[in-house]
Formats: sequence, C-alpha cells, structure tokens
Amino acid sequence: MTDQEREIWTFLDRHLRSIFTQDSAAYRATTGEDLSLYEWWVTPHRQDGLDFHFFMIDHSWAGKGLDFRYDLLEPRLQLYGDTAIVSYTFMVTTAGETGIRHATHNESRVLVRRDGQWQVVHVHKSPAWKAPRQEG
Repeated sequence: MTDQEREIWTFLDRHLRSIFTQDSAAYRATTGEDLSLYEWWVTPHRQDGLDFHFFMIDHSWAGKGLDFRYDLLEPRLQLYGDTAIVSYTFMVTTAGETGIRHATHNESRVLVRRDGQWQVVHVHKSPAWKAPRQEG
C-alpha cells in the first residue's frame, strides 16, 4: 500500500467514525458542502447538502452511547489524481441493551482533494442482498 492509499483509508476512517461518534466538526471537515448522496433505506431520491446528516448526527441516530464497530468488506480504491473512489460492503456491528446486531449494505464514496485536504462529495448506498433476478 502506498502512502497516499494509506492516507485515503485513514481519512475515510475519520469520516466514518465522525458519523457514529456524533463528531459534527470532523464530519464537516471531511465532507464537502456540495455533498450528494443516495441512501436507499431513507428515500429513493438523491439528497443534497449536509443538513440532513447534521440533523441525524445531532439527534443520536446511531443510538447514544451505543458501542459499535465497522468493517469494510472487499474494499477497493480507485485513484485518479485529486479524485478517489472507494467502494466496499459496509458492515456495522452494534452492541446494546437488545444484544449484538449487524447491518450490511454496499457503499461507494467519491472523494476529492481540495486545498490539500480530502473531502467526501458523493455517497451511493445499495442493499447487500440477493438481487431479484438472481436464481437460487
């Protein structure tokens, strides 16, 4: 792994952790104001901007004090100068009063380097279950 690849994966970890730990400052620092995203379980439409996520972060969407870990399954990094695309299956495991739970979805994030800093500018999430046209 190159230094730049390591830098991108470290950046992504900071970005993802900011969501689960309610770190609004880190989320703002790692996310572009021009963010666009598709979150299939929220709405079938594109969402633009940061307000939706700040509302979720500020209201403990992941569960206040919830113990969590995440794993990136089959991670891939495509690097094109100051643009990077990361894709993986995201698996989050949470432990709470109801026990341990797992949730999985496929995810792609587009990152751009602006003024020497990486920012997430686009996110696309899709279900990680068997497609309707698959047999068996």
